[in-house]
Amino acid sequence: MTETPLPALGYGVATSAFQIEGAVDADGRGPSIWDTFCAVPGAVADGTDGSDACGSYERLDEDLELLGRLGVSAYRFSVAWPRVQPTGRGPVEPRGLDYYERLVDGLLALGIRPFPTLYHWDLPQPLEDAGGWPVRATAERFADYAAVVAGRLADRVDTWATMNEPWCTAFLGYAAGVHAPGRREPEAAFAAAHHLLLGHARGRDAIRSIRPDAAVGIVLNLAPVRAEPAADPDAVAVVDAIQNRLWLDPLRGAGYPTTLTGRSPALTDVVQAGDLDRIAGSSDWLGINYYTPYRVGRPRDGGRAVGQAPLAYPYAPPLSFRPRPPLTDMGWEVDATGLGEVLHMAAAALPGVPLRVTENGAAYPDAPSPDGSVRDDDRVAYLRDHLAAAQAARADGLPIMDYFAWSLLDNFEWAEGYRKTFGLVAVEPGTLRRVPKRSFQWYAEQVGGG
Repeated sequence: MTETPLPALGYGVATSAFQIEGAVDADGRGPSIWDTFCAVPGAVADGTDGSDACGSYERLDEDLELLGRLGVSAYRFSVAWPRVQPTGRGPVEPRGLDYYERLVDGLLALGIRPFPTLYHWDLPQPLEDAGGWPVRATAERFADYAAVVAGRLADRVDTWATMNEPWCTAFLGYAAGVHAPGRREPEAAFAAAHHLLLGHARGRDAIRSIRPDAAVGIVLNLAPVRAEPAADPDAVAVVDAIQNRLWLDPLRGAGYPTTLTGRSPALTDVVQAGDLDRIAGSSDWLGINYYTPYRVGRPRDGGRAVGQAPLAYPYAPPLSFRPRPPLTDMGWEVDATGLGEVLHMAAAALPGVPLRVTENGAAYPDAPSPDGSVRDDDRVAYLRDHLAAAQAARADGLPIMDYFAWSLLDNFEWAEGYRKTFGLVAVEPGTLRRVPKRSFQWYAEQVGGG
């Protein structure tokens, strides 16, 4: 029997609502945990917030025009939960849904497939006040919200992501405290991890109750975990378990890794009958966000706290991360071979499940040329090498469907504020004028739009 060949690789670009939309008080939007977190002195490195971001809520037509010029076949964006349900439950704000409907219709008019992500970290603040992701009710509220959005858009959207990088939500938000909501409670982080996966599974059921043929996936930030010569093997095992296996193992039906269940009471205490069966096999496709590998060593001179070690990896022995040059402006090691590694890791864990590279990109300190252009050759090289790695994995037979560059726009980079720029398009401070960089033109040439 001849295998059906894969369709042509789709080329896309990605953003998220809180990072680009601004307009945090417009049209009935409620507060999110990131609005609250940004107001805490010192929480964001440059003291900024997302109140303006890129102004994309008011500049929708301008950003659609950019996407048309770029020539991508797909656009991954996120829906702001507090814009749709200001309190995270109950009454729906129709003006929020209207905005995303205009976005979807605008994309379709350009021949661009919409890829919405329902949760990219902006939990409505009232749900956090009620306990946040460490409590089971949040997963139930997420399913209700998923049904609301699908009820408006599922007739035009066939591919959905539920959660973006649940590791960040759980371990940066509830263990390390460096992301919203800023809590440092290791057991709450493990409880959050379970409820994020449960929310994903319940959200998928809600979407498919409205559109049975919908393809619903989850997006994970996976990373190769490499041991330096002096590393404690137990530390390496815990980092790999929290970063990768905590998510992949239950999705493939293997439950939670024993490396963690023996350490965290929450990973057994919060699991109810039927939960793991519901999570197993719940991802119709898997999104992979890849930026850098992790090199684990002992804490000694020269170690770097990439990944916010050790707070983001509760119960690991003392460790540090030791990235090797060249580094991006985030201090992350540049290694395109790691993308191939995580794609093969995912394919082995979930055989036959379609894969998408849902984020891949690099922050560099871009400087305009005298003529006003931005020649970000370092970003071009990063994207070129990583795209080649994705294509090589696809040539190996992995079912890779799409590649999304991060990001369309320089934006609010979470706890870094506006200091780190990942975009193919610069956003001028104050005026928010868009200036396509050299990487924009290069990517357009790859996808056939330039």
